[in-house]
Amino acid sequence: MSEAILEIKDLWVIYKTDLETVAAVNGIDLRIGKGKTMGLVGETGAGKTTTALSILRLLPSNTGRILKGSIRFQGEDIMGMNEARIHAIRGDKIAMVFQDPMTSLNPVMTVGEQIAEAILLHNEGIKTAEVDRRVDDMLGMVGIQASRKGEYPHQFSGGMKQRVVIAMALACEPELLIADEPTTALDVTIQAQVLTMIKDLRDRLGTSMLMITHNLGIVAKICDDVAVMYAGEIVESGTVEDLFLGKRHHPYTDGLFGSIPSLTSRATRLTPIPGLMPDPSNLPKGCAFEERCAHRMEICLKQHPQKATEGTHSILCHLYGEKP
Repeated sequence: MSEAILEIKDLWVIYKTDLETVAAVNGIDLRIGKGKTMGLVGETGAGKTTTALSILRLLPSNTGRILKGSIRFQGEDIMGMNEARIHAIRGDKIAMVFQDPMTSLNPVMTVGEQIAEAILLHNEGIKTAEVDRRVDDMLGMVGIQASRKGEYPHQFSGGMKQRVVIAMALACEPELLIADEPTTALDVTIQAQVLTMIKDLRDRLGTSMLMITHNLGIVAKICDDVAVMYAGEIVESGTVEDLFLGKRHHPYTDGLFGSIPSLTSRATRLTPIPGLMPDPSNLPKGCAFEERCAHRMEICLKQHPQKATEGTHSILCHLYGEKP
């Protein structure tokens, strides 16, 4: 097992307003090895983005709150860092690519200025010529001609904007890259190009990565390890081989596989997961998935399941008792 670059233990996060308290992340454990890519999978509202924002301490200050748990980056406690230290780490040691490239760029700054800004913030005293060289290098690395650095975001297509956002995130060669559904707003052809580019850049720079997605195809293409998230909990985790080749899975993971069209067999309909995720402000006492589960038992309504682990594979389900 490789040394961990990021380790999350028993993390609990809520969003509290005058009307309700939303339990967004409920006691998750996550470990990313150096040079490895972890895929965090789940449907909208599962708590994936909240987990990412917690790592960078970017939760909205008026509502978001970490109740307990620890987040350690290279052995250093992120929760205990002062503002100056976390500012120094953001963008330099840990960078993030957000979901929508259309809203991630400043419309009144050229793309070259925006990449340069990331470099200048973390390299005091750097010479202008060196900044220009690095901007040209980063654009070239993501497949954009350096001559376009004087252009504005509206002059680029969606796929090109996402490449610029990735160039900004990688400008300081971070040790951990958090990619929050980086291909959601793109068409399928451009998605494949961007994913291949991210994979190549990761291998070239030796960057560790947290890939947040709802697409199991993306996980199969670029991830080493996987964590499946549902209603703020990690219900299954393991290596990519555990997830795609293992014989036993959490019923929610089985449901995700059932929603994917097969290239080898014909079917008139896919098999979607029935129902909806429970209200995060009123989670059930037992298993959060029980209302949608075909294997529901009496114990699922009353008692929260315990994690069953075998080797690198863990499942949070009453079906498997002590061992999956």
